Amino acid sequence: MPVLLLMEDGEPSQQALTIARAFGAPVHAVRMEAVDPFAPDAVAALIERAADDLKASAVLAAGTDHGNDVMARLAARMGLPLAANCTAASPGDPVVLTRQRWGGSLLEEALMHTTRPLITVAPHAVSIEQGPSPLEVDTKPYVDALESRDLVVRVSEHVAPPGGGVSLAEAKVVVSGGRGVGSREGFAIIEELAGLLGGRVGCSRVVTSAGWRPHTDQVGQTGTKISPDLYIACGISGATQHMAGCKGAKRILAINADPEAPIMTLADFAVVGDLKEVVPAISAEIRKRK
Repeated sequence: MPVLLLMEDGEPSQQALTIARAFGAPVHAVRMEAVDPFAPDAVAALIERAADDLKASAVLAAGTDHGNDVMARLAARMGLPLAANCTAASPGDPVVLTRQRWGGSLLEEALMHTTRPLITVAPHAVSIEQGPSPLEVDTKPYVDALESRDLVVRVSEHVAPPGGGVSLAEAKVVVSGGRGVGSREGFAIIEELAGLLGGRVGCSRVVTSAGWRPHTDQVGQTGTKISPDLYIACGISGATQHMAGCKGAKRILAINADPEAPIMTLADFAVVGDLKEVVPAISAEIRKRK
């Protein structure tokens, strides 16, 4: 039996595709933008119909906000268990799963007893592998069969984050500030460095709690999970919740006055010093080289 793969937009998630192919069956895909504007109950209804028609052995989706939302509703509709934030799956009876817990700081092996596994794949958890694109299922016939109750919850408006440009989740360089920045005005040097590197400004939860930056800038378990090429953490201690948000970064540079701060041992590069001196010095060197 085939595996059904839920896609947000564009090409299928390679992470989800990697796990889907572990089931050793043809992979079919359903796109969420078949329902426009986005309505999670409606998308769940489409997937339920497609899964039944294809007699799908499993349904997988990327563990994004939309993916988790839809799959939770699908599980409720079908009366089946859902395993979220998985990094691996071995088909069988039961299905053997590896999933992230505690914001990604713990990997747990679990057994799922079900006739049709519903799985979301943790973002940035599986390395990308090249492979043939899956077949696509034409979802148009299902759209006509949607009920009015499936469209009660839907997106009414998209509000662009302040500052425009690339989103925090997609930025190749992120420069974040924490408690050590000291104030809202203190972020001027963080913004300058991010601008010189063509990146985005991020922050820790304590900064948003203090009202220095908007929640859209927060990196962490309750903020945005990022995977930039370079993450520069300035005056951030490195609490577990924050590291859960930036662990996908390819390189981490930490700048902190406290050499014992947790982030200093987790970073690829660490600078012990006053960020109010170190960050402007980095910016000055970049301007000189440019």
